[in-house]
Amino acid sequence: MTGTLPAVPLRDPDEVMRLSRMGSAHPMRLSFLHVLLRRIASEGWRFDRPLWQIDDRGVGRAVYRARGPERTYCLVAFAHDLPDEMRSDRVIATAWDATFALVDGEPTLADLDRLEANVPLQEAGRISARELSLSRANRSVRLFAHVVDRLAEGRQPDLAEIDAVGYLMRTTAVYGSGKFGAADREDIADRPELKAPFQVEMLSVWLTRAFTVDIAEHLARVKGGAAAVRMEPGLRRRLGVGNSTGLGMAPFLVRHPRLLNAWMTGRETALARVRSLPAADPASLAGFRRALDAARENARHWQSAHPAQVTKLADLGADLAAIEAHLATWDSTQPQPWDALWRWGAGHLSEEGQEALLSLMIEPQGALVDDLARALDADEATGFAIDTAMSLDQFRAILARDYGWAGGFDFTDPAQSARFWYVSEDKLEPRLGDRRAEAGQEREQPLGIAMAVAGLSAALSDWPGAGTLAAFLRGHACHRHTVRRVLMLQGLPYAEIRDNVLAAGMLPIDILRCKLAFFGATRFDPRSDRWVRISLFQGLPYPDEVSA
Repeated sequence: MTGTLPAVPLRDPDEVMRLSRMGSAHPMRLSFLHVLLRRIASEGWRFDRPLWQIDDRGVGRAVYRARGPERTYCLVAFAHDLPDEMRSDRVIATAWDATFALVDGEPTLADLDRLEANVPLQEAGRISARELSLSRANRSVRLFAHVVDRLAEGRQPDLAEIDAVGYLMRTTAVYGSGKFGAADREDIADRPELKAPFQVEMLSVWLTRAFTVDIAEHLARVKGGAAAVRMEPGLRRRLGVGNSTGLGMAPFLVRHPRLLNAWMTGRETALARVRSLPAADPASLAGFRRALDAARENARHWQSAHPAQVTKLADLGADLAAIEAHLATWDSTQPQPWDALWRWGAGHLSEEGQEALLSLMIEPQGALVDDLARALDADEATGFAIDTAMSLDQFRAILARDYGWAGGFDFTDPAQSARFWYVSEDKLEPRLGDRRAEAGQEREQPLGIAMAVAGLSAALSDWPGAGTLAAFLRGHACHRHTVRRVLMLQGLPYAEIRDNVLAAGMLPIDILRCKLAFFGATRFDPRSDRWVRISLFQGLPYPDEVSA
């Protein structure tokens, strides 16, 4: 690929897998919603709305149909008349402005009636294996009302109002993979259109985005009659689907290390391929500049009141401006010009700016990197059995090679084990407790990998050098989980967060941002170090635009 020029290696996991850098991740070409939309466009999917039974109060049901080359999927939407006092983004909410289920195939009338009896109840109801996801959404009350009022008057919504919020509704949960009766992931994972991660959830949210505009336009027609107008396409594009998410998402990256490795390897391979290019062609240069312009425009409209995010936004704005200024002197004709640009960024930009530069460099290189989307999933059952015949010397060598980073934490310091992760009894949702002040440590989840490895290393140091894993585990069964993890993840350099997720200063928001960046989320707006609002599909086409 690079002729006589050396190929650039992937970045060191000791750099990439630190929480501060993971918490600076940006959406990119390989993010899951972009993977979905490229497939839909390339395969010529068709979309329509075969059912709209919504009354003048905005209550009823609708169906959005997606027809792919081999299969059809339908989002069934239920619109509700929700009193303001019942509207809440918290997981303990029991009613929402709208609820949804993504159906495998086309629902019958009996299916619609069954879903109407269950989907509005969310966790309190049950769906079947014919359904692939279950979700709900609440209105952004002020913007939703503004849009309805303006359209009813025959006027377009105010641009500043739209950009200040960015969505008409925000989802508070999108469940899939077997939850509440939905189809198990393994039942659909072999379908090409669903092979990449979270394609069911991304399709559900994308179709939900169409519903959020349709219900607003419907209520505008009810209110304004013949004077009402539809939203202008350019304004409509500026609306995404909001999402409120919290700690429930954070443990996922620890519990799915093979999947995390696949995601990170794909992204890092894409960066290395671009950096290894011997030259920069005019099309990629123009694409990079367009991506930079779009990033700067997005940053100007991105606001947050959270102190940490305010600092990050300031860094991002300054770094994007620095990239723009550097382009005036960057020699794009030198050998491996993209590598030169990256090395400049590594020396002059914050982590926030460096990770933004990664996304910008990948964006115009579809022919070079899009094939990597085929390897973003992972077989998480591989290697589950422990090779108990392995010698302890061999195992110690693997542990030192792959987990040497864990030795950097002093777990005799109480601050290094100040937190513990557990699952709440009432909502079965992940929570984070204070080890020194809160009860419930008997319910602790095994997410503190660095501390577990430290305990395993200490036990091994007290064990005679000779022997096998079988002998060691007979006397130390409590370390079986960690031993299995170490062996399962051999050769997967990006499988572990190389930080201590139990430390007093750990920010869960860093884990959330990494995962949400792979989703393709924009407008990352933390409301604390444990929950965040984001937007999905903002600025991207709608289903009717793809069909047209």
